[in-house]
Amino acid sequence: MLPILTFTQLALTTFWAIVFVQSGLDKVLDRKGNLSWLKGHFKHSPLKGIVPLLLSVLTIVELTAGILCVIGITQIVISNDLTFAQYGIQLSTVALLMLFFGQRMSKDYEGAATIATYFAVALLSLYLIG
Repeated sequence: MLPILTFTQLALTTFWAIVFVQSGLDKVLDRKGNLSWLKGHFKHSPLKGIVPLLLSVLTIVELTAGILCVIGITQIVISNDLTFAQYGIQLSTVALLMLFFGQRMSKDYEGAATIATYFAVALLSLYLIG
């Protein structure tokens, strides 16, 4: 049986791996659909002209965060090393800030509130991993 702190660290890293591997893959596999939706979402914001670029950057950040978390899961299980888990969760937090900024710029305050909940979990994750 794993010590409770190790189990918690593993669970949190797994949570972020699931969130961002799935989200990043969705953006890769359905880029056209995501781009179409996002162009509509940002049509009245200052970001409307750079949506394709922002989608690309966000996709890279999300996939990188998710992959770092997957590597972190492996490290935790094999050697109880938290290095990649910490990197992955830090980058996950950056991705959430990017998403939060976008929601606020598009005046989607309900969506921003949802991101804020994830952000709280990210801060807790950073504390328990760091």
